[in-house]
Amino acid sequence: MAGILNIQIKSLYADRETNLKKIEYFIEKNSDKKLDMVIMPEFFSTSIGYLECFEPEDGGETIKFISSLAKKYNTNIIAGSVVRQKADGRLYNTSFAINRAGEVVKTYDKVHLFNYMGGTEGQRITAGNEIAVVDFDFARVGMTICFDIRYPLFFNKLIKENVDMIVLPTAWLIPDAIYNNPETLKSAKDMWQAMCRTRAYDNQVYFIVSNQTKTTTKGFSGIGESMIISPAAEILQNAHDDECAIYSDIDLEIVDYYRKLFPVAELD
Repeated sequence: MAGILNIQIKSLYADRETNLKKIEYFIEKNSDKKLDMVIMPEFFSTSIGYLECFEPEDGGETIKFISSLAKKYNTNIIAGSVVRQKADGRLYNTSFAINRAGEVVKTYDKVHLFNYMGGTEGQRITAGNEIAVVDFDFARVGMTICFDIRYPLFFNKLIKENVDMIVLPTAWLIPDAIYNNPETLKSAKDMWQAMCRTRAYDNQVYFIVSNQTKTTTKGFSGIGESMIISPAAEILQNAHDDECAIYSDIDLEIVDYYRKLFPVAELD
């Protein structure tokens, strides 16, 4: 069994200090549990105020701090995403995989940027061009970020690499007009759950999605609904709208069981 801690917060705009304290609080609060991996949302340290406090290529003070937490609490961490500036001068939306020793063992630059329905991420961020898989000491983990979820063939590339689970740090935002209406909010949440459960089921992996919640910027709110989902599309834990951390002990042998029944990685 592997212990998974999934953090959902409302990141404050460009307030790195407060946001990192929130992350530390939820890890410390759950430190009595078996922590094999901790996941946190996209833009966890800055919200969408990343242009005011982006990090250098190595992740800067943000990743230095998260690495210290990995070492202190003896856990692997997927550090949601941090906007960093590489040597080419461009900004990238990057997820950092950190092992129990506090070492960055893999990075993933978000491939599919949100340039639709008014989104302009591609005007500020440069897209990555490679998938990323990290071999932690307990599992093989595929790394994705946010809008990648809309590209099922991208996930298919990851399962061909024999991953046990896929993580999706995200800042899935919806207009306040939708968020504040119970009927439209339910519809948006139903869609989000269906999409996440489908990615787990189609790929026969544990799917962990870590999201922002509540109002994150003027006119938009995080949809919440951070989840830990089984390969059979069962929602094991759901954070709903709360700032909280959800936890689940997962059985990785179930992944092998389902893939023997139906070898999805062999499908084109």
